[in-house]
Amino acid sequence: MGRKSTTREPIIQEPGPTHVPAPAHEDADPAVDDESTATRRDAGTTESARANRGWWDRNADEYQVEHGTFLGDDRFVWGPEGLDEVEAELLGPAEELVGKDVLEIGAGAAQCSRWLAGQGARPVALDLSHRQLQHSLRIDEGRVPLVQADAGALPFLDGSFDLACSAYGALPFVADPARVLREVRRVLRPGGRFVFSVTHPVRWAFPDEPGPEGLTVTASYFDRTPYVEQDDEGRAVYVEHHRTLGDRVRDVVTSGLRLVDVVEPEWPAWNTQEWGGWSPLRGNLIPGTAIFVCERD
Repeated sequence: MGRKSTTREPIIQEPGPTHVPAPAHEDADPAVDDESTATRRDAGTTESARANRGWWDRNADEYQVEHGTFLGDDRFVWGPEGLDEVEAELLGPAEELVGKDVLEIGAGAAQCSRWLAGQGARPVALDLSHRQLQHSLRIDEGRVPLVQADAGALPFLDGSFDLACSAYGALPFVADPARVLREVRRVLRPGGRFVFSVTHPVRWAFPDEPGPEGLTVTASYFDRTPYVEQDDEGRAVYVEHHRTLGDRVRDVVTSGLRLVDVVEPEWPAWNTQEWGGWSPLRGNLIPGTAIFVCERD
């Protein structure tokens, strides 16, 4: 993380007004800005996108400094537990990735895409945040193709990719996750696979705290009112949306994808670090991440 950011710009492909955020590795700590307050209220597609794009552009540097070592420059980690694609093979065995066209949604600094390229795949890293993509350029000087675009309006032809993946990218932050899933299905080839990870839905009922205070239910699991951080004038500066486990399953099915598996990583003994509300204490008692493995028939 010590290298200076390059001044080169990522490729910009924005099909129209932005309305779905696609940040990378959103297992970030959604820390409230100094001049913002947290609340629970409705937040639609446009407001959510505008807020989250701004949040990630403002906080990308801090995020990469704080979590860059854990994420690595070319490591594929599915969440704070540290489940690695090297071991999980949720996209398939490494030898079968050779020559595959892969879309990473919410790529951030494209760590996962860089790992995929190392296996012989042809990845494209997509993110809504310009500043996050600049960190990818800092790491590899543009060797991974980058696209700044909206996850709900992917700027690719039908059937462009063999695989798609998203490690905490876009889905927790969009008001209409089914739209993103429909877009992913569209750009996948028949037989293609999409794997995405999000905060485990059960965490919505608990405080976002790593210690014992984070083990007591304080909210309804069924309350889908978005979490919003807003400025003094009531404008959202960060938005996170909740879907129950059943909602996630229905979103996948109604998008036309087939749900193959749901993985709930257990907290490993080697991982002693805290990441926001994720910690060994909580990880050993309640799930923190849910990974959905989907395929297009």
